[in-house]
Amino acid sequence: MEPGEPRSGGFLTAGAIRRSPFLVLMLSILPAVSAFASARHFTFLYEAPTSAPGSFELEDWVTWQRTTDPARSSEIAFRHEIEIGVTDKFQVSIYLADWFYTSDQDHSGFKYSDSALELIYNLTNPVIDPIGLSIYQEFRGGDRVFEWESKVIAQKNFGPLVLAYNATLEAVWEGKNLGEREGEFQQAIGVSYEISPRFSVGAELLHEFVLPKWSDEEEIRNLFIGPNVSYRRANWFVTVTALAQATDSADEPDLQVRTIFGIGL
Repeated sequence: MEPGEPRSGGFLTAGAIRRSPFLVLMLSILPAVSAFASARHFTFLYEAPTSAPGSFELEDWVTWQRTTDPARSSEIAFRHEIEIGVTDKFQVSIYLADWFYTSDQDHSGFKYSDSALELIYNLTNPVIDPIGLSIYQEFRGGDRVFEWESKVIAQKNFGPLVLAYNATLEAVWEGKNLGEREGEFQQAIGVSYEISPRFSVGAELLHEFVLPKWSDEEEIRNLFIGPNVSYRRANWFVTVTALAQATDSADEPDLQVRTIFGIGL
């Protein structure tokens, strides 16, 4: 169920329901919200609602990227996630493995990257509150890499229209003895419209500020934008986003396509 699910505490009479239009509205909205609370409308943004307590969901991510500057290369990244609803406001996710396949002029092959722990706490609901808010923390570690990522997630639903905003601060230590460090601040905006209870379309925009050695001297700015589509049915969903680079940044993908498939257990 959606965070803030009403608990049993007596029976409602027909007269009480007729005298409370707001109650009628909530009773009609909540089943629809609950049915797809864990389905993703976006792949590069997170949404404010958390999973129902006691629920488990498996998600597989596949992200393909193509880069042409300074050299042509491609990469397919894979992520396997277990998402667990702990309470009606707290969610834990375990990224079992992030691994990828790269191909360029010099070599190609598979490589394990890292595993991670993700924590999300929901503060307010995007349907019944003025705005839905959640806070996010991720710890990621692997082959000569450690990452700390914090995120503020904002969302507002206007009927079938979903608006989302993420502000992310990321710190990365990598290389031998984790001696190389880098920071990044990212803003992401998403809009999605539910054409039907099963199908939605929208768009996502990412704006990155890369801070090598936590310095902004190089003023690296990356902008990516593109459409998304989501389909959900019963206890599973699939969402796809295609982002094109709108800036002229070297070593950044010109095109990236991410697909997330999730199934509830």
